Amino acid sequence: MAKRDYYETLGVKRDASEQELKKAYRQLALKHHPDRNPGHKPSEDKFKEVSEAYEVLSDPQKRHRYDTYGHAGLGAQGAGGFDFNRGGFGDIFGDIFEDFFGSTTGRGRIRPERGADLRYNLEVEFEEAAFGKEAKIRIPKWEACSECKGTGAKSSGGVRTCPTCNGAGSVRFQQGFFTISRTCNHCNGEGRIISDPCPKCHGKKQVHREKTLTIKIPAGVETGTRLRLSGEGEPGSSGGPPGDLYVVIGVKDHPIFARDGDDLLCEVPISMGQAALGTKIDVPTLKDRAPLKIPAGTQAGRTFRLKGLGIANIKGHRVGDLIVKVKVAIPTKLTARQRELLEEFSKLSGDPVASEEGIFEKVKNIFE
Repeated sequence: MAKRDYYETLGVKRDASEQELKKAYRQLALKHHPDRNPGHKPSEDKFKEVSEAYEVLSDPQKRHRYDTYGHAGLGAQGAGGFDFNRGGFGDIFGDIFEDFFGSTTGRGRIRPERGADLRYNLEVEFEEAAFGKEAKIRIPKWEACSECKGTGAKSSGGVRTCPTCNGAGSVRFQQGFFTISRTCNHCNGEGRIISDPCPKCHGKKQVHREKTLTIKIPAGVETGTRLRLSGEGEPGSSGGPPGDLYVVIGVKDHPIFARDGDDLLCEVPISMGQAALGTKIDVPTLKDRAPLKIPAGTQAGRTFRLKGLGIANIKGHRVGDLIVKVKVAIPTKLTARQRELLEEFSKLSGDPVASEEGIFEKVKNIFE
């Protein structure tokens, strides 16, 4: 019987990419794998057919010969004897086996894995964020047991070779017409088991304790800034490196100042007389006070910028400014003399103060 076109077998176009070929093959291989269709000869034949097609089309040289000459271009070698380690073929079979049997390395002992990263939320005062500081924090974490040096055994004689995998970390067995290697369940891929566990960690190799760390908070941090402490996360497994610790900064509100990038913002009240006549006042800064000249005729809401009195940029490029917004305070209670003087000022300005009765009469006259 003449062989079907390999592209047709995989259900892809002739210009299909490597990823498209792999995706198509994986779907068909999972569907027709003999272990999902035990005793079903058509499925086994189909599985062999799609595997043969993928073995040819995933090899650039074989694909070129096939595209040029068809099946005849493959010569006597055909596509027999699949090489599962070439061109990602082994990787895709590994994916299929994971779908059947769960995640395994399939290559012997468990590989070293990096430890998990940790997060610590640290709240600091507004001034501490502006100027920086050193802080001590206590981190609850797992670390290698100091008693057994992370072996999990009371002594060197408390560790023995796993009898199931003979120290290989994996076991091999026949599955259909494949020989499959998977992680040993008895030793979890380590190739050894602990017969005499450490009394401190009880064979877990790690102990849980709090560790005190000193961290330097740079000037200019703000809420959401992350500081990375390399190697201060959870310990790795099977000899893998530890993870990192990320300290996430939260900055408390200030009763006077707000922040806009590297600039500081604040509001300062002045009297009507100061706004009208002009004056010099002292305004607060994060360190002390600074003089500010208020020109005559200053309107409510006007802002003044004091250079270099803001917050240092965390990258060290510049220092922000202090932006002062003046707020004209209107007195709520007046003495008789103050009221007399304001009424006189109002008359001289051509803006006499109307009594409540006078206002009512004006409004009444509008609608008559």
